[in-house]
Amino acid sequence: MLNFALISHRIIFSTPFAVISYFLIWFVPDISQGQMMWYLFFYCIFQTLVTCFHVPYSALTMFISSEQSERDSATAYRMTVEVLGTVLGTAIQGQIVGKVDTPCISDPLLLSMANSSSVVMEEVNITHETGSLTDTRNAYMIAAGVIGGIYILCAIVLSVGVREKRASIELQSDEPVSFFQGLKLVMNHGPYIRLIAGFLFTSLAFMLLEGNFALFCTYTLGFRNEFQNILLAIMLSATLTIPFWQWFLTRFGKKTAVYIGISSATPFLIMVAILKSNLVVTYIVAVAAGISVAAAFLLPWSMLPDVVDDFKLQHPDSAGHEAIFFSFYVFFTKFASGVSLGISTLSLDFAGYKTRGCSQPESVNWTLKLLVSAAPVALIVLGLLLFKLYPIDEERRRKNKKALQDLREEESSNSSSESDSTELASIV
Repeated sequence: MLNFALISHRIIFSTPFAVISYFLIWFVPDISQGQMMWYLFFYCIFQTLVTCFHVPYSALTMFISSEQSERDSATAYRMTVEVLGTVLGTAIQGQIVGKVDTPCISDPLLLSMANSSSVVMEEVNITHETGSLTDTRNAYMIAAGVIGGIYILCAIVLSVGVREKRASIELQSDEPVSFFQGLKLVMNHGPYIRLIAGFLFTSLAFMLLEGNFALFCTYTLGFRNEFQNILLAIMLSATLTIPFWQWFLTRFGKKTAVYIGISSATPFLIMVAILKSNLVVTYIVAVAAGISVAAAFLLPWSMLPDVVDDFKLQHPDSAGHEAIFFSFYVFFTKFASGVSLGISTLSLDFAGYKTRGCSQPESVNWTLKLLVSAAPVALIVLGLLLFKLYPIDEERRRKNKKALQDLREEESSNSSSESDSTELASIV
């Protein structure tokens, strides 16, 4: 069973190890073999520890209030700060690393030799200013250290500053909860399955866009010195528009907000792929994509507490399953990230991508257009079709809210009656 004290302990315990593993991801070990295993090991450790942080952190929404409107506001604040943190990380790493001039390899013969021979790679590095590559490594580690310090500060603020609201009666349970029984109940809950299915495809769409947009700007559009600023524009736009989407979902409903918010990126994604390279148009597309990214960040997470409420009404005697709901939600986020990385890597390798090349073959440019335009648009359409099957609309939310209030009043009345009976018995 998930409780508030356990949440705090997991966050505090995972933070220092997550920061150390994150720093070691950017550290280049002085070993001739096994560097790939080094990065793979510490990346896996980091993702595991971040999950230990992210699951309880997300589940706090259910503990700080039992009111739908308050949880929606808390989710909006949480996602605003999360995106703001992404903006801060993008700005810190982008600006620190972006100031270092990393030489590219313009000679096709040297480039092909560099991709096939580590010995020749050393010669190429010497020819193209080895010192600059060392500066780049140092810049990445400085950025990692700064981001790690912010990570620790935020974890301290979260652990010290958040307090449990004791009025959430339904989240308290004296009986131990069977994990496997709870898992079976959760996975048989139709609204949850439909929500995570739609969430999976829309998340994959935006992860493909975010993961390949820097390469797309660098090689396909030719904005090598602007890509970090373009990424910053996307995330800054997302941060500023989350309050708008919070207002929109309270005014027009969450399903309507999902359809309009997530689909609003599609015309701009198509535009950036078919129009010629233009920096102004690229920034316009970046801002528009950020507006849609805000909706994709906020709306699925704001719908999850509604699913938990619906589950509670269908299974009033089964409590303490919030961790299962949130952990599998986070799992599908990580799963989408892994799938996105795999698709991007395999596609670019198949197209003939050359590491550190000043230019790329035309096949790579076409592949990047597919990864930031056609594929995300198709996944967004598929995700929205799955959201169409999501059954919890505004009318059902209102009914669930009323039913939960009645349930709490009944539990409170029963508890008061039991207390009065106990006092009467003690007097007699």
